[in-house]
This record gives sequence, C-alpha cells and structure tokens, in this order.
Amino acid sequence: MIIAATDGSPAATAAVEWAADDAARKELPLRVIHVVDRLPYEIPRYPIPGVQESIVQSGERILRDARQAVRTRQPGVEVTTELVYGVPAPVLRQEAEHSSELVVGSRGRGGFAGMLLGSVSSHVAGHVHAPVVVVRPAPATAYGEIVVGVSESEECDPALAYAFEEAKLRGARLRGICAWELPVHILGPEVVYDVEEIQHAFRQAATDKLGELEERFPEVEVTLDVVRGHPVAALVDASEKADLIVVGSRGRGAIGAVVLGSVSRAILHHARCPVAVVR
Repeated sequence: MIIAATDGSPAATAAVEWAADDAARKELPLRVIHVVDRLPYEIPRYPIPGVQESIVQSGERILRDARQAVRTRQPGVEVTTELVYGVPAPVLRQEAEHSSELVVGSRGRGGFAGMLLGSVSSHVAGHVHAPVVVVRPAPATAYGEIVVGVSESEECDPALAYAFEEAKLRGARLRGICAWELPVHILGPEVVYDVEEIQHAFRQAATDKLGELEERFPEVEVTLDVVRGHPVAALVDASEKADLIVVGSRGRGAIGAVVLGSVSRAILHHARCPVAVVR
C-alpha cells in the first residue's frame, strides 16, 4: 500500500496526485491520510468554542477533495481516506512502517513562504524504512528520465533498486550521477593526485554498481555521468530535467540512530523535481 499525506496545501495536492500515478503504475491501493493535531487547541483554561468540530470538518473536506483528485486522475486506483489524530511527523513515521511508500508535500500550510522544505517532510524523510517521496508543486512536465546518486557504498543499493524499478514502470531512462571531490589535506597541501586515475576509478566503481542492476532490468536505458564536484550541485543540476531524483538517506547520528544525511537533506531543499529518499 502507498500512503499519501495531505493538508490541502498545493504541495500536498501535488503529492496526492503523484501518489495516485505511482499506485497505478505499481498496481497498489492508495491510502490518503490527514493528520489533525488537536493539542494546540486543548487548553482547558482558554477553551475555544466549536474549534474541535471546525478542525474535524475541515479535515473531512480536505480528504473529500483528495479522494476526488485521485478518482479524476487515476480512476482505476483503489483509494481510501482517514482522519488521524496526533502530531504530524510522528504519526506519519508510524504510518509509514506499514506501507511500501510514503508520499508527502514539500511544505504544508504551516510553513513559511520562503522555505522549500517543511518541518514535517524533513522529519519523515530518512527516518522510516519505507521510501519517502517529497513532492513540491510544479508544472507537470514529463522528461522521461529518473536520476539517482551513485556511490561505491552499499548504502546506496536500495536507492538504486528503487530507481531502476521506477524507470522500468515509467518506461524512462535512468541517469546515474557519481560526483567526487579531491580530499583536502590541511596539514599536507603539497599532496599531488592523478586526477585521471581517480576519475577512472570512480567511473569503474559506479559502472560495476549499475551493472549489477542492468542485468536485472535489461529494458532500462542507463547512462552514467561521473562528475568532479560536489554531489549536491551535480544532482540539483540534473533535477532541472528529471521526473524524479532518488537518493539514499545515508546519515547517522552521534548515538547511532539513522537520520537524514547532509547530501540528501540539501537535495530535498534544492531539487526542482520530486525526490525519493530510500533508506
């Protein structure tokens, strides 16, 4: 089952539509949820008459609109809706544990106009086992290309598998981006590197990594760009003409808890297309 979260904002509406399309491609049911946080209104000393009924009615209206959007866009998709009570980020993390994918908007109604990534999406992506797709409202231009970050690390394997599957279902090309930078030696600036040799080593490692999946997905057209530069810049540039960017979550906190890494967080902030974060 795919789960989409909505609060009625433009980004959330775009997320519901994206989830409907993906549910149709994967032949999975779609569950749309709206999370209501009643805590700010439950102050016994300063009650607001009728506020509970109002927020419930608003949530039910948001869900009706979402259901209609799914039926209009993908009438063959089985869709259910539910009003859930609680704090949005923890609720969505819990819901995602029982889904194959969670789709959220980049910024909800509570965000600031200048922020590209809202607090809810940033506290969900990378924190759950299911892939999390973050969608921002943008013109629906189809480029027929999926972009995925490639590294020699085993941590990128789930992201690669997800990207190949998406490319197969969409009949799209897959572009792997392998970005690298020379290490900075503060205490030894005289260190000299053979740039061509390093470039060749990165290309070979990325080619081997992609080759393992090309055998499983022979129908997917694959290209590889090995770029000398920061991975964020390379992936953001590629997002200009991509339908989806796929990255791994990668980061780990000081006590070992998995969190969102700096590269994936930056991609979520700056990419110009939907971003899938895969743990």
